[in-house]
Amino acid sequence: MRSRPLALLAGATALFCTTTAPAHASVQPGTTYSGEGTFYGATGVGNCLYDATGDIGIAALNHTDYENSRMCGAYLQVKGPRGEITVKIVDRCPECRPGDIDLGERAFARIADPVAGRVPITWKLVSPDIGGPVAYRYKEGSSQWWCGIQVRNHRNPVATLEVRTGSTWRQLPRYEYNYFVSENGAGCGSDIRVTDIYGQTLTDTGIAITPNVDQPGRAQFSKR
Repeated sequence: MRSRPLALLAGATALFCTTTAPAHASVQPGTTYSGEGTFYGATGVGNCLYDATGDIGIAALNHTDYENSRMCGAYLQVKGPRGEITVKIVDRCPECRPGDIDLGERAFARIADPVAGRVPITWKLVSPDIGGPVAYRYKEGSSQWWCGIQVRNHRNPVATLEVRTGSTWRQLPRYEYNYFVSENGAGCGSDIRVTDIYGQTLTDTGIAITPNVDQPGRAQFSKR
């Protein structure tokens, strides 16, 4: 957390908004947002509970647009006074205003002079080229009695995660720390079904309850 105070591809038709929306609205595809860009010593570790990384394209999103971790792992194209960069959301910025993004130091240097400290930016959700299928990680302490499941390496933001319980699917609630949780263990270790914000669904089997290990699925969400 920052020291400063979710079968194979099943395509679905998505509706795209092309107008500029207020920054406080939920992040929508095809919409351009505006705010201020700042920077901090990002390592990749943060509220989304990802691992440290050497990638420079990482950032923390303001609390409102972070939307209870819905935007964890999302890719945003950010434009500033002297350039643009695509960043992955790995953290939450609790003190940032709606529309603001706190970028990693090297990412900020791509869009503005670091001396400026704070600059006007515009940004939008993008669906980039990434390698490999989505992956799943069971949280430390997960068992048949309780489990937390995180989706990783997803091209598009994850909207829902469901687990199979008998002949039905159960949607798990998502927490601000970016895990979908089964409080009573129902569905832990069973089939997993994730749906992105465009309605595309991936179903994976054989994902064992092995905490703190990234387990690859069979496919990736298609580019939008």
